[in-house]
Amino acid sequence: MEIFLVGGAVRDKLMGIPGKDRDWVVVGGTEQIMREQGFQPVGKDFPVFLHPQTHEEYALARTERKSGKGYTGFECYSGSEVTLEQDLSRRDLTINAMAEHTDGTLEDPFNGQRDLQDKWLRHVSPAFVEDPLRVLRVARFLARYAHLGFRVAPETNALMQEIAASGELQTLTPERVWAETEKALAEPSPWRYFEALRDCHALAVVFPELDRLFGVPQPPKHHPEIDTGVHVMMTLQAALPLLQQNIEKPDRVAILFALICHDLGKGLTPENLWPSHHGHEDVSEHLAEKLCQRIRAPNPVKRLAKLVASLHTHSHRALELKPATVMRTLEALDALRRPDTLHHFLLACEADAKGRTGFENREYPQADYLRDCATAASRVEVQPLLALGFRGETLGAELRKRRIDAIRTVKNAYVKESP
Repeated sequence: MEIFLVGGAVRDKLMGIPGKDRDWVVVGGTEQIMREQGFQPVGKDFPVFLHPQTHEEYALARTERKSGKGYTGFECYSGSEVTLEQDLSRRDLTINAMAEHTDGTLEDPFNGQRDLQDKWLRHVSPAFVEDPLRVLRVARFLARYAHLGFRVAPETNALMQEIAASGELQTLTPERVWAETEKALAEPSPWRYFEALRDCHALAVVFPELDRLFGVPQPPKHHPEIDTGVHVMMTLQAALPLLQQNIEKPDRVAILFALICHDLGKGLTPENLWPSHHGHEDVSEHLAEKLCQRIRAPNPVKRLAKLVASLHTHSHRALELKPATVMRTLEALDALRRPDTLHHFLLACEADAKGRTGFENREYPQADYLRDCATAASRVEVQPLLALGFRGETLGAELRKRRIDAIRTVKNAYVKESP
């Protein structure tokens, strides 16, 4: 029985990246031997065991045979005669199909180390087309490594196109689509995930609402990049510098996904109305709701996506809005009770404003203004109003009136400071 370190741990070690999880493959073993040595079985579809001390995963070497549709339609075989090369041959990319002996010797039957050096994301074998999930995985790996110069091999992209055209992508469960998308949004170049899907025609299948935006023009005065799809990709790039500090991973994912959704309504604007997209906000909110439901995005993600879709133009025009309209916007955001929501909303809106050709370094004073308005409104206390005898509906009306007055004071101060 031989044991090998495999997959991402080997790849990351060769790249000089600190490894997280380590996976092992056991060649020549059996379930009985693993149990006798104290390993705990945990695999449902194929034999995987947890090490009795380290609790790392050890899988028996296996082969796979396509027996049905989708990424679950496989029959696995893990007999003791299965070789290491046979096990590695079923993996997705060559850079993930390397193994390391316990003495550090590298096993690389598919030239993964060479592709790592040449920065290619290349499939291991023609069996790549049997698993539709690999389309999303390759796109996610591009989001992870594009900043290092990696690109998808042309022949691999051709197989991804074949999968997209086969109808197999429709077999992916919503949970798997969201899981891969969520991981991609946490990578260094999240827009490359969506670009890779579009390059192989998978975006139209997985995210048709987003795919429709490419080729849809916007007013050149406000959007010199013109193409709406290009603009959405630019907003993801513009967001990253804004998300460097004090933003937890779930919040980063929610903000970036909200940017994906914020202009979806422009994809449904009749061509005779182009490049104007009047009223796209409500349509975008509706499409964001439907998209989040379809891929089972978590509720916090859906909530922020809908808020950014419906209210981002309010943020852009904040300094022009009447104090009462600002108050309604803060109420829609529940900003006084949920200041984090306001913060995340404004980060998305600033990224939207900067995700335009020539606007990348433009200041966004609207964010500070709306924060100041929210702070001023929150400082209006209830107790003095109770002391004056206000109760029930009249209390709520007076409280809201005074909050609007506080916002008006902030607005007047901003107007005085303006050149």
